[in-house]
Amino acid sequence: MTEPSKVLHVRNVGYEITENDLLQLVQPFGVVTKSVMLRAKNQALIQMQDVGSAVNGEKCLHSVLFTSRTDYSGSEPSRAQPGFQALIQYQSHQSALSAIDALQGRNIYDGCCQLDIQFSNLSELQVNYNNERSRDFTNPALPSEQKGRSSQSGYGDAGSMYGLQPPGTRAVAFPQVCVDQAFLLAFLFQMGDAAAITAAFSGGLPPGISGTNDRCTVLVSNLNPDKFDEDKLFNLFSLYGNIVRIKLLRSKPDHALIQMGDGFQAELAVHFLKGALLFGKQLEVNFSKYPNITPAPDTHDYSNSNLNRFNRNAAKNYRYCCSPTKMVHLSTLPQEITDDDLVTHLEEHGTIVNTKIFEANGKKQALVLFETEEQAAEALVCKHATSIDGSIIRISFSQLQTI
Repeated sequence: MTEPSKVLHVRNVGYEITENDLLQLVQPFGVVTKSVMLRAKNQALIQMQDVGSAVNGEKCLHSVLFTSRTDYSGSEPSRAQPGFQALIQYQSHQSALSAIDALQGRNIYDGCCQLDIQFSNLSELQVNYNNERSRDFTNPALPSEQKGRSSQSGYGDAGSMYGLQPPGTRAVAFPQVCVDQAFLLAFLFQMGDAAAITAAFSGGLPPGISGTNDRCTVLVSNLNPDKFDEDKLFNLFSLYGNIVRIKLLRSKPDHALIQMGDGFQAELAVHFLKGALLFGKQLEVNFSKYPNITPAPDTHDYSNSNLNRFNRNAAKNYRYCCSPTKMVHLSTLPQEITDDDLVTHLEEHGTIVNTKIFEANGKKQALVLFETEEQAAEALVCKHATSIDGSIIRISFSQLQTI
């Protein structure tokens, strides 16, 4: 078996997946020193700063096939790409039928990874462990592995995890769909499937998020009315979903209604922003009693805004949802940007501790560390979608702790 190394070998990279997408994927695990896209083979090589970072990335990013090489030397890897299957049990027969109707024959990425979906011979799944190979989304209390046995079992022992339960253990037997592709979860994720969205959070949704909420509109209060407007609210809440409309309540200047794209996105916003400090105020974010915001002259409509982040690469955006942090990530920067340019553009919002500019897929990006989370949040809401030397920049919170 090849010893772990600093280089991750990524297979099945669709042509629409950019180098930047891959770098964003591995960013939480450490510093990337080199990356090479092997477009002819739909593969990529990503070299981390150290072996530990590469090992952590390989373990956590199990939805993508990684294999290690000793170091990047410019030679291309093997074309071998093993096939995989997955079993998915839906809550109802109709849901399984809908999945087959919608997804059979579809490609996960354009031109590759075609799905072959059919009903399984099993009528019910028995899942014993919640880990990278199996998960019961109705029972988050399951152990990750059997005592004394590693959860890194081979793909040939599926029967022990997906076996048929004894007759009579449930009143109703639900069908599941068998899918012949390793990227199933990522694809369903982009299709809006709740189970796949759950998988983005390491298989378990954050506490307090059900994944079944159908209320799309949230009420945010205790705003600083002298500092906030609709666009600043958009910049903040669009981190957690697409924004449909925003309305400031004129009778209560420190209140606003925000209609998200769906109930799950609204849940994320409530979870991650409740209690956030901004402009000297601690935000209160709750679900509104109103199901939606009626279009009106005093309502801002963002449904067609090209700044909505979840129209493309929804899976990646869900994956990086988090509460405000001290670190912000900037992208679509001008090629000639310097650290001094970053400081000049952002320093009015707080004390900048450190900055780092790097290049991914031929485009400049940066990390900026502020002294406090409130300062970073202020910089984000005020400077997202602003211009530096003609480039409209994008800002989001980074989960990295240090540069």
